[in-house]
Amino acid sequence: MRFISLILFLSMGLSSSMAQEKKVYQLYDGKGKKTNYKKLLKAAKNCDVLLFGELHNNAIAHWLQIELVKDMDKEISLGAEMLEADDQQLLDAYLRAEIDYHTLDSLAGMWPNFKGDYLPLLDFAKEKKFAFTATNVPRKYASLVYKKGLQSLDSLTEAEKEYMAALPIPFDPDLPAYKQMLKMGHGHQGGHLAEAQAIKDASMAHFILQNREEGKPFVHFNGAYHSDYYEGIIWYLKKQAPNLKYLSISTVSGKAIQGLPDSHNGRADFILLVDEDVPTTY
Repeated sequence: MRFISLILFLSMGLSSSMAQEKKVYQLYDGKGKKTNYKKLLKAAKNCDVLLFGELHNNAIAHWLQIELVKDMDKEISLGAEMLEADDQQLLDAYLRAEIDYHTLDSLAGMWPNFKGDYLPLLDFAKEKKFAFTATNVPRKYASLVYKKGLQSLDSLTEAEKEYMAALPIPFDPDLPAYKQMLKMGHGHQGGHLAEAQAIKDASMAHFILQNREEGKPFVHFNGAYHSDYYEGIIWYLKKQAPNLKYLSISTVSGKAIQGLPDSHNGRADFILLVDEDVPTTY
């Protein structure tokens, strides 16, 4: 249904193009200058790790994700925030066609919009026999950190610790993204909110590096806030593997015809501005 809505939206824009140019999206570089898909594709083919930061319900971002991995036309690895590390065995069984999607969905902690928004990526990997990594820490451990802080992870068993980055997790409360979360909370609980974000960021970075193969770009899909301004996942990646070539994309919403506001400059290497009137997927 979301693709039908998107096609109708695009068709409406094209039919009225003689009256006024309609822009559904526009790509910008990190300095806020207009760029194009050809340059994005070239950069994607030549990076070690690509972080595609999305707005989870943005139809254009999801469309561009699948188009980009297809057009890279080379062997790659994929991974996603939307899948948790303790579901990797189920995910691998699906990729080997040992279970169907209904079974995967019923046994794994799939997001409600996974079938419509992310299954095309998973099925692309399945068709091409590419690896697909569940990179996120299981939500029960992120919830534990939110309630009791990072030190609460020390009480976990060695088996449980396999589903996250190696402990202790480095945490810098002065990073702007985490400082903003501290402001969102109040006192002790606010600190735990930022730490819960950190365990997710650190774990995603950990599983990206653990599963990355030399010579194959690793394309990772995550909420833009996990990689914007080269913080979050990217901060942890560079802390462990500073010499790799990283590329980041961020998705923002606004009036595409009016251009990218200066406030978005520096958000990522490429910024995908999607018109705010594009239908969302949920």
